[in-house]
Amino acid sequence: MTPQDLVLTPRGVRFAGRLFPCSIGKGGLSNDKREGDGATPTGIHHIVGLLYRPDRVVAPTSWAIPTGPQDLWSDDGSDSRYNLLVRAPYPFSHERLRRADPLYDVVLLTDWNWPNAVPGRGSAIFLHQWRRPGFPTEGCIAFRRDHLHWIAQRVLPGTRVVIPRA
Repeated sequence: MTPQDLVLTPRGVRFAGRLFPCSIGKGGLSNDKREGDGATPTGIHHIVGLLYRPDRVVAPTSWAIPTGPQDLWSDDGSDSRYNLLVRAPYPFSHERLRRADPLYDVVLLTDWNWPNAVPGRGSAIFLHQWRRPGFPTEGCIAFRRDHLHWIAQRVLPGTRVVIPRA
């Protein structure tokens, strides 16, 4: 592991010489992630994208992509676009990337079950803002807003996200 890896520990995520408190999935860690189990998948993943909401925050980096009102993420295993960015209107089950709350104002995308998704193995494993300290996610890793922004400004495409086996 390198100092530029994001490494999940029992006390938070280590990155760039700092430790950031975080929340993980309500299902804990899973070595066998499944859609809807609420678990955070273990393994070595990589950052493959960075989304931000331009009406609320400035682009954290030059490679960040703005989200718009029609941007969605497919979470339907029967969809050929499962675990990919899609646009409304969309007939399959999906998650809105433009939310009323600030959770997805900045989103780091991981390569969990991507780009060639296996139906049912889980979708939308992101790094994003938490609701509050200790409040679990649906499988993502979530941070305090200012910590997420600090990370997003320094992370690079391909940065490893290391989640030790459960």
